[in-house]
Amino acid sequence: MQDTHRPSDLRSNQQRNDVKNENEKISTKFISTDYNEDEFQNMLKLYEKTFNVIKENELVKGKIVAIHGEDVLIDIGSKSDGRVSINEFSNPEELVVGNEIEIFLEKIEDKEGQLVLSKKKADSIKMWDRIVDAQRDGTIVKGKCLRRIKGGFVVDLSGLTAFLPGSQIDTKPIRDYDEYVGKVMDFKVIKINNQIENIIVSHKVLIEESMAGQREELLKTIKKGMTLKATVKAITDFGVFVDLGGLDGLIHITDLSWGRINHPSDIVKLDQMIDVFVIEFDEEKQRVYLGLKQLQAHPWDNIQEKYKVGDKVSGKVVSLTDYGAFIEIEKGIEGLIHISEMSWTQHITSPSQMVTMGQLVDAQILNIDFDNRKLSLGMKQLTPNPWQSLLDKFPVGTKQKGKVCNITNFGIFVELEEGVDGLVHISDLSWTKKILDVNEFVKLGEIIEVVILGIDVANQRISLGHKQLFENPWDSLEAKYRTGLETVVKIVKPIEKGIIVELPDVVDSFIPASQLSVAPVRNFAELFRPGDSLNAKVIEFDKANKKIVLSVIEFFKDKDQETIDAYTSKFKLTRKFTVKDVQERSKTYESEQIDFRIEDIIGDEVQAPEPAVVIPEAPKTEKPEGK
Repeated sequence: MQDTHRPSDLRSNQQRNDVKNENEKISTKFISTDYNEDEFQNMLKLYEKTFNVIKENELVKGKIVAIHGEDVLIDIGSKSDGRVSINEFSNPEELVVGNEIEIFLEKIEDKEGQLVLSKKKADSIKMWDRIVDAQRDGTIVKGKCLRRIKGGFVVDLSGLTAFLPGSQIDTKPIRDYDEYVGKVMDFKVIKINNQIENIIVSHKVLIEESMAGQREELLKTIKKGMTLKATVKAITDFGVFVDLGGLDGLIHITDLSWGRINHPSDIVKLDQMIDVFVIEFDEEKQRVYLGLKQLQAHPWDNIQEKYKVGDKVSGKVVSLTDYGAFIEIEKGIEGLIHISEMSWTQHITSPSQMVTMGQLVDAQILNIDFDNRKLSLGMKQLTPNPWQSLLDKFPVGTKQKGKVCNITNFGIFVELEEGVDGLVHISDLSWTKKILDVNEFVKLGEIIEVVILGIDVANQRISLGHKQLFENPWDSLEAKYRTGLETVVKIVKPIEKGIIVELPDVVDSFIPASQLSVAPVRNFAELFRPGDSLNAKVIEFDKANKKIVLSVIEFFKDKDQETIDAYTSKFKLTRKFTVKDVQERSKTYESEQIDFRIEDIIGDEVQAPEPAVVIPEAPKTEKPEGK
């Protein structure tokens, strides 16, 4: 059974025993009848001189008189010898007959009249005093790491247990804690709690003290620009910590290599000895900023000897951005391939359409900026420029077939051949229809016929048309839809200024809101729904702007009240009007600015189509300007 007595408990018991012995001494009385009291006391004194004065619960001197098996007999000057287990002797050299030792006396007599002694408790008391002295004097104590616990180790200090925090083992990060289990080490006592008998020790303090002189010398001599020896002690995602000999320094990840690296462990290993360059030394904070790449020549220093504009190079994709890909052609030398330099024909919106991270690619050097250390590269320059032959392949005015490869709110892109596509602007889709939704006119992947309107080789653009496949109907429409013509129209879509309606020949026209009623109709978008039909009169035909304007009010000027009431009832107009109201209404549209434009329907973001550029011969420059 483990003994739970602590050194402080033993001292308290010893003090109580002293008081008890004094009381017993006072209460001793003479009870013999053969001697008088004086004679008895003299004889008692002579007898007591043959024994040592011993007290329970205190340290006493003793001599090993015999060793029998697992028992050690010890004479402490009492009437009988005491027995102590041989297991209580931590030092085998003490187990010598005749050797004098200190032993703890627990009881003078137990139930069997035997002395009760403890070598283990004696060692604990002596060791505690040593520990207290060691903390006060700063002396070194030896101990053995017994086992790992949360946060550190349990250490045996000659019978006393102490705690060794993980942070107090070494100045370097510990990579394998298990290697310390069972290891005997030197320690310094850094904290003692007498109340709970708690001891905290440190091995790191001894290392720091041994390196203190070296650190002070280094702090005095270190300067910016020096080259020092260092040992890698820790590797993080952002850099490397090294030991300069009592002083730590940081090498940031950007100062490890002139080229890009994924992790500092790609360059250095733990415990590796390396040369480092002192970039900066903060004397006040005693911080050292170091570099590894500074000991090597910058790759750009002799780039003129290696590369020239027009050279073909190979490299690895190390970064992708919205505008291009960075290629590392060697450590410390990177070039940008802009998305406009990746393909002659494809519309590249992201570099990932052409390359991936880590991919090895070939490119041509387009420009070298020595001052700013920038390199411009191109991929498409390694292949023939197909735009040089497009004028011969797709003559302007010819009909071609292609697949719809992209649909936008301003038109459609049609692929004429692999990698070559052109734009059909929304205004070139139909002569007569105002296209509200391009997706309703054509579907993605559909094969349609188009006309080549123009080719801009310099800007790599092809303008296409779809309505040009048909004759312009506005010549014949002018005669059919003359001003004053009455007709039935179908509502296509209400807009802010009126409603778009469709004439019988599938021609879109416009009725201004002011021409729907003699009084303003505030919620006409809710009353006039797409698909409904109504009667109206043509009040304007503009062939140049392809615009036809109609009026409901002008239609009713020679109609009866029944016709007007049927109209107001059908469209649920809240304010009724009469034939007289219509006749009194002058031709307000003549003074009204009626601007029926495609922007009124599909939004201001739609831009007018650019004029087709026809270039009869290809430009002589090899490298066209970027889009």
